[in-house]
Amino acid sequence: MNGLGELEAAVMDVLWQAGEPLRVREVLERLSGRSLAYTTVMTVLDNLHRKQWVLRDKNGKAYQYRPAGSREELTARTLRRLLETSQQPDVVLLHFARSASERELAVLQQVLDERLERR
Repeated sequence: MNGLGELEAAVMDVLWQAGEPLRVREVLERLSGRSLAYTTVMTVLDNLHRKQWVLRDKNGKAYQYRPAGSREELTARTLRRLLETSQQPDVVLLHFARSASERELAVLQQVLDERLERR
């Protein structure tokens, strides 16, 4: 996922697949094929919390982590933040629209039509 490092993306995949809040140890156990320290996973989850990709709730002495939204919602939020931090968001949108596939353009057109109908 853009905006995330490789390990951050792997941790997010674990959380999305889980469908329930997980503790650090549980995330570590589900990161199959990786030899990682508990503290490494804890740091990654803390960073993801700081970046607002995960929510955490105290459960006893430990935190449980869950995604702050679906993969699609968080990706859209990332795109929104990129536009907001651009010095010329309209130019970014133009470049994006010019590079969009026919399917993507159809989705954008549908949304535009819906917005126009509500006016």
